[in-house]
Amino acid sequence: LSICSRTVEPLEYYRRFLKENCRPDGRELGEFRTTTVNIGKCLCSITTADGSALVKLGNTTVICGVKAELAAPAVDSANKGYIVPNVELPSLCAERFRSGPPGEEAQAASQFIADVIENSQMIVKEDLCIANGKLAWVLYCDIICLDYDGNLLDASVFALLAALKNVQLPLVTINEETGLSETTVKTVFCNNINEAMHTNISACISFTSTLLIVDPTAEEEDLATGTVTIVTDEEGRLCSVHKPGTSKFTSKKLME
Repeated sequence: LSICSRTVEPLEYYRRFLKENCRPDGRELGEFRTTTVNIGKCLCSITTADGSALVKLGNTTVICGVKAELAAPAVDSANKGYIVPNVELPSLCAERFRSGPPGEEAQAASQFIADVIENSQMIVKEDLCIANGKLAWVLYCDIICLDYDGNLLDASVFALLAALKNVQLPLVTINEETGLSETTVKTVFCNNINEAMHTNISACISFTSTLLIVDPTAEEEDLATGTVTIVTDEEGRLCSVHKPGTSKFTSKKLME
């Protein structure tokens, strides 16, 4: 198969591989790319973060830094802290993105991460509360894509989980006499995080019939008729389903 055919007729190029139940990079349809995770300040070089991680999923590279601040809890959630995720897709990660305000894809990814955090209960927000109605932790989770080659959502969830597990916060108490906060030496805080969260992202490409492939590259995403991301916990319970666009998935394909 020539490079020219891949450039001129990319869909036809892929069809030849998919008919043999494989992909141009040698993977089977249900096979993920190699994933590596680097955790902590020494490996990620984010010395100002309270927790950080860098994830490589194939050629997709995502870094996550968690910064913690103290704030008053919301009136309607006096016993809870906050987790605020933000996904950035800078122009350096791929030609398709431009500098400036966050685009639609970055905003959708941020909302997806927020929904996963809320639905999965990966961190119990009550654990972030220091004093009911007075003081709580806010965890700002900045997820930045350094190199985009598809499957951003999987890589972002992996990086978020690893960074949260790496978070270290001081133990804060309220002095009853002065009403002021007091801190002690740093201690591991997020050690109760649900590490078993995992996502499965599939791309649906139509040629003679509808096929499902997992962990698509950027090229495969561009050719796909639609994508769906399914998040479950360690017991197989459904936490989130994300299916942008108007493509249709039958119940059988969704279960598959």
